[in-house]
Amino acid sequence: MAISPSKAAAVATVDTDRDGRGRGIEYGALGDLMGYHLRRAQVATFQNFARVLDGWNISPGQVGVLALVQANSGINQTRIGNALGIDRSTLVAVIDRLEERDLIARTPSPSDRRSHALVLTQAGETYLAELLPQVHDHERQIATELSDDERATLIALLSRVGAA
Repeated sequence: MAISPSKAAAVATVDTDRDGRGRGIEYGALGDLMGYHLRRAQVATFQNFARVLDGWNISPGQVGVLALVQANSGINQTRIGNALGIDRSTLVAVIDRLEERDLIARTPSPSDRRSHALVLTQAGETYLAELLPQVHDHERQIATELSDDERATLIALLSRVGAA
């Protein structure tokens, strides 16, 4: 279902307080800024992630690292950082935390002695297998207002924006 530009502008200019009472706040230039709406969506997504995955002791970035390592066993930190858009110092800290929890292991790289190949440990495989259904539940919750086609379109569009 496509939203017409005029309807999108109307949606973007009126806010509702947490208690459900509309206060009619005007967003001015923000209503037409894609970055503003991406940020609001990101905040809502992270809040839902924290609620659904409460007690799992995991961040979205850590889930990303675990998923990439599982799908690309032996990948190095540079490639993970590039794929996730995480700077080196942040990524090292994330990997250190996952390694401390015995979810990931740094092994010698067979092709480059200066880097490590990352692999999931058995505990990491088990943890991720138990975690992913919760992540998928979170995904379902944040997409409740979207059809399957709209969700696929949104992912495709966000991928294009992220690649720009």
